[in-house]
Amino acid sequence: MPGLIRAAARTAVIAGTATSVSNRVARRQGNRWAQKEAAQQAQFEQQMAASQPQYAPPPQQQYAPPPPAAPAGGEDRIAQLQQLADLKAQGILSEQEFAAEKARILGS
Repeated sequence: MPGLIRAAARTAVIAGTATSVSNRVARRQGNRWAQKEAAQQAQFEQQMAASQPQYAPPPQQQYAPPPPAAPAGGEDRIAQLQQLADLKAQGILSEQEFAAEKARILGS
């Protein structure tokens, strides 16, 4: 009977040692894989951040006033100047208003 107990004890020690070693190996491998996965995730995030296009805000548009109208034909200008002269003669336009409109019509 002592031989049977000794064999059972030896089996229990061997099985316990094997389980302990197996658990330790599994823990180490799990830690290594977790570290490797974390490093890969960080590298992936860096690549994604680097591949994201960096957009600059659109430049502020400076809108210029529309250019003055192209000078009309000579007859139109003459007619407009005559109308301005009539308005000035009637006292509707002052001398300054007349000069400003005349300059606009003549494009100078």
